Amino acid sequence: MARGIVIREQHFPGRAPVDAYGNGGFRFADMSHRGSILCLPSGIHGWAQQEADPLGPDAFERVLSEAGDIEVLLVGTGSLLRPLPRETRERLRAAGISADPMSTGAAVRTFNILLAEERAVAAALVAVEG
Repeated sequence: MARGIVIREQHFPGRAPVDAYGNGGFRFADMSHRGSILCLPSGIHGWAQQEADPLGPDAFERVLSEAGDIEVLLVGTGSLLRPLPRETRERLRAAGISADPMSTGAAVRTFNILLAEERAVAAALVAVEG
């Protein structure tokens, strides 16, 4: 049997506030993650989204798969606010999710407050370098 490095999908199986962001990643639950993240009811997942990538509906498939447990989705679009494309907003709305785009810093702060209030919140956070 061949042995080698096993690469697994990045996933923290719980809900946790985001302690810090910047330098291309995030800190949460005494861990750090390089790259973007999805904070969902099923846990915190690595997200292959970068600041320049389009925010089309395909980028939110994992979010949509957990739509029954999400009322509000905070979308941290990077260092600047970028609106969500109409098709993305419509797909999320059809699934019962209210999407609110904002800068990643604002999304982190708002997510932490709503999480502490035990609201049905999720966050899609694009990593920023600053």
